[in-house]
Amino acid sequence: MSGIILLNIAVFYVNAKEEPQTVYLGGQSFGVKFYSDGVIIVNLENYYDGIKYVCPAKESGLKINDVITQANGKSIKTNEELSYVLSNCNGEEVNLKINRNNNTISKKVKPVKNTAGMYLIGAWVRDSCAGIGTITYYDEQNNYFAALGHGICDNDTSYLLPLEHATVLSASISGISKSTAGKAGSLNGYFKDETLGTLTKNTSIGIFGRPEENYSYKQKQIEIAETNDIKVGKASIFTTIDRNNVEEFEIEITRICNKNKDSNENFIIRITDERLLDECGGIVQGMSGSPIVQNGKLVGAVTHVFLNKPQEGFGVAIQNMVSKFVE
Repeated sequence: MSGIILLNIAVFYVNAKEEPQTVYLGGQSFGVKFYSDGVIIVNLENYYDGIKYVCPAKESGLKINDVITQANGKSIKTNEELSYVLSNCNGEEVNLKINRNNNTISKKVKPVKNTAGMYLIGAWVRDSCAGIGTITYYDEQNNYFAALGHGICDNDTSYLLPLEHATVLSASISGISKSTAGKAGSLNGYFKDETLGTLTKNTSIGIFGRPEENYSYKQKQIEIAETNDIKVGKASIFTTIDRNNVEEFEIEITRICNKNKDSNENFIIRITDERLLDECGGIVQGMSGSPIVQNGKLVGAVTHVFLNKPQEGFGVAIQNMVSKFVE
């Protein structure tokens, strides 16, 4: 009897073995129009009130990277909405709700007129951004796409922007600014009038979104590798450097750095493809998210370029990106 029970248990485990997860390989360029949840302070600056230089924001304890979400009880989504509240405060204190390091705090700031008679607080704020990146994969089973391998951050502060809403559009690459030692190049292009979807998550290890019903970026299915599958040696990236054409380029994975699930710098890659080196100088801005394939499996995505050695950069393990969507 015990032998039969053991056999049944063994059969159960064999049948329960999960099939390898497969997704559609990316490599397509996309454009994103991103609007933050509140306005982020990117700089604090003194200004002249006719008698002395002042900065009410700094004096009230506001800091760079603070996200202003409310002013006098009104929700703040744009620079214009904050400017309107300040312009109509009549010199009275303004009550602000601030998101600082994922904690909500309250601050009071008293705007002061500048020499032109405008009420200001001495804070430069930003509510939106736009740019070009690369799609890493599309998961048809769970109906989402992943891209970038890192988050969308403010250009001035590198702060991860809180997502309010963002539209993902098709993009066409029309030119390249080559990377050189000390200066990262970029893919140059334009947004097309074709909505691919909307973002649902902006994380430190990638952005994620839901596609439109007519989402057509389904070129090739590929198995997702386990982190332990990533090895030092030859590999490929898939990316777009000419219009809408996804192409394969040779690279080499030169070092495994770490297996930290919260890191997007898990291994180092070096571009070895002569054409990519000739046309781009190595890795350029806009290639972030380009899928990395090794031994027929999707192992990761390009995330960063080494500024002084642009033929090299970091890659993030694909399982780290997958886990961020699930969280």
